[in-house]
Amino acid sequence: MYILYSCLLFFSLCVYFPVYFIRFRLLKKESLYLKERMGFLTPDRAPQDKSLWIHAVSVGEVLSLRNLISTAKQRHPDWAIYFSTLTSTGLRIATEKLKEADRIFFVPLDFKCIAQKFFCALEPTVFIMAESEFWPNLIRTAKKMTKNVLLVNGRISARSYRRFRKVKKLMRKILAGIDLFLVQTEEDKRKLEDIGVNAGFIEVAGNLKSDIELPVLSQDDVVKLKQSINLSNRKKVIIAGSVRKGEEEQLLNSYAKARIRASDLVLIIAPRHPERAGEVEKICQKYSLSASRRTELVKGEIWDVLILDTLGELPQFYALSDIAFVGGSLVPWGGHNLLEPAFYCKPIFFGPHMHNFSFLAERFVASGGAQIVEGEEDLLNMFLFDDETHLLEMGNRARKTLDELRGATERTIERIESIMERA
Repeated sequence: MYILYSCLLFFSLCVYFPVYFIRFRLLKKESLYLKERMGFLTPDRAPQDKSLWIHAVSVGEVLSLRNLISTAKQRHPDWAIYFSTLTSTGLRIATEKLKEADRIFFVPLDFKCIAQKFFCALEPTVFIMAESEFWPNLIRTAKKMTKNVLLVNGRISARSYRRFRKVKKLMRKILAGIDLFLVQTEEDKRKLEDIGVNAGFIEVAGNLKSDIELPVLSQDDVVKLKQSINLSNRKKVIIAGSVRKGEEEQLLNSYAKARIRASDLVLIIAPRHPERAGEVEKICQKYSLSASRRTELVKGEIWDVLILDTLGELPQFYALSDIAFVGGSLVPWGGHNLLEPAFYCKPIFFGPHMHNFSFLAERFVASGGAQIVEGEEDLLNMFLFDDETHLLEMGNRARKTLDELRGATERTIERIESIMERA
């Protein structure tokens, strides 16, 4: 099985590499870090006797592990923490945010010979994966060369579940290399059991993202941020975060109609991929809306739509909003993180496609902290929602729901500590 998988992976990389090279090396001028990914350069081993190698795929997973890593390092400075990620953006964010990690690097390509080089170089005591990073050769090698293999913040999306069920025997063999599954919800536990994982190896620890800690902005901080983007305190601010292609058209269409009845509205759009800012500008022009990019905004410039074309600023913009819309939900993408606006006590709106965050979406809607919008009429009503008391109550309920979900970091670190004590 593993030989066949490695052959298929090799041929897939041969086919995809020219596209990857053109897109990232030639067009974006980004380094491909091939020497690191192929194991010709491996990270240096830290001097500590015990160590964790933690792997996460990209930005969201990286940030979800921030508290876990800082807590582990604070309690156990004698542990070395190695951190790997799959994407260039994930590596950059990890380098900026995970100051407690001893080494940060790209995960090796999923071939046994390459993975072995990394495990020989680092000699981690425990290997930890985040969410659903099931790389067969990496897991197999970790099982042979470490004391334990863990999945933390585990989740099985509806899409992954459908795929895994079709190849149950294969997935059971791959997942047998994981010693302990710490998952987000009872539903994730049920899905793993159905795939074939022994229930005794699965524990519900909660969602690490629920232990989110963001900068607390004072009223003066909010005023200064508004001034920096030429925004009057009299304006009602709606922010649409992590918006995917196909959603801007719907949002801007309803926003343009809403402004006819409420001229005090302003909209901030944060595309999930900032390089799509130009596409968003063209849609704004279609609806006769003046658009400005965050990176090009000049003092005194007036705008109808601000396009947040930066990375890492979205949370603080949620803080200055009156209404927060979470993207990836008007199109069948599966939604995005709704915990950031909840942290800032903001009323949350999202579309009907939240299947990647179904548990959280259901909890927030049930508590009254969030509301589902479907179609143009609902979007128009969202923009025109003028019951300030109700919006304030929604925001408070969103924050209360978030507080009720906390505790995953402590539960996870306790399980890691017990494993490390035995190692």
